[in-house]
Amino acid sequence: MRAVQVKEFVRGPQDLKVTDLTDLTPSPNTYLIAVHAAATNFFDLLQIRGKYQNQPPLPWIAGAEFAGVVLSAPSSSKTPRFQKGDRVFGSSQGGYATQVCAREEALMPVPSGWGFLEAAGLMVTAPTGYAALVLEARIRKGEWVLIHAAAGGVGLAAVQIAKAFGATVIATAGSKRKFEVAKEFGADHTIDYNTEGWAEQVKKLTPKGKGVDVVFDPVGMVNTSLKCTAWGGRIVIVGFAAGNIEKVAMNRVLLKNISLVGLHWGLYTKEAPELVEKVWEGLFLLIKQEKFKGTVYTDREFRGLETVSQALGMLERRETWGKAVVAVPQSAESKL
Repeated sequence: MRAVQVKEFVRGPQDLKVTDLTDLTPSPNTYLIAVHAAATNFFDLLQIRGKYQNQPPLPWIAGAEFAGVVLSAPSSSKTPRFQKGDRVFGSSQGGYATQVCAREEALMPVPSGWGFLEAAGLMVTAPTGYAALVLEARIRKGEWVLIHAAAGGVGLAAVQIAKAFGATVIATAGSKRKFEVAKEFGADHTIDYNTEGWAEQVKKLTPKGKGVDVVFDPVGMVNTSLKCTAWGGRIVIVGFAAGNIEKVAMNRVLLKNISLVGLHWGLYTKEAPELVEKVWEGLFLLIKQEKFKGTVYTDREFRGLETVSQALGMLERRETWGKAVVAVPQSAESKL
């Protein structure tokens, strides 16, 4: 097999190398997957530098999100959910490789009509967007929703989910191309969050200037968003892409009766496993209804593990939109 192996922490993605390794031997409770596509994430950039909260012992294989074909099912299971030859997507350490091992709960079936590239970026962003808006914000038809960094992977997922539930979407982004992408995925209005006074622009778009009912924030823009959130509004915090942990003006929260709630999708499996199935049922229904589509960055192609460093570099420089996904060619022996 071939993989992006980290033997020591690196300065950045430009230092990553592809290595030839012995084929994986799955444990009795894991599937062996032939990887056909691997998606990039910001936490990959932290992990390769040794700055992420989850650091495997060196050496390890980078990457987490993937899509591919089952090569073997767990030997310990008499009734595995997936069989050899099934198309799956999922998340497990070691996604930047031609093979990966994963537990059953970390895998999902590739939706009918979807390719590996589209499916590879589903496992993290789609349920984050759904859980934030549907479970935590309790989004309702007719509401106004402000989605920050709307052209990012989780942002585009949120845009589609909000529209599917009948909301009017105001999308923030930082470039003309990203405005175009947000609108292609359903956003009704776009705002440049680099512009001074953008919160006032948001308010002016809403009926009678009342402000938005829901804010979806993966960036760290709560304080400014409070200025354009309606009385009784809800703000869901899903990340800090800007790099700063905010100190929130709690007097505004009190005076406007605003609810602040955090969303860490990764902990749902441990803390609320009964809701994980509910979230995926909802997402697969939206996919079946053609209200949710893949968010793969298509302005350029990443093909081969050698392009992982390029994809991560562009992600870090905010030069991509949606999910930057790398196509992983398989050798003839592992093609199914």
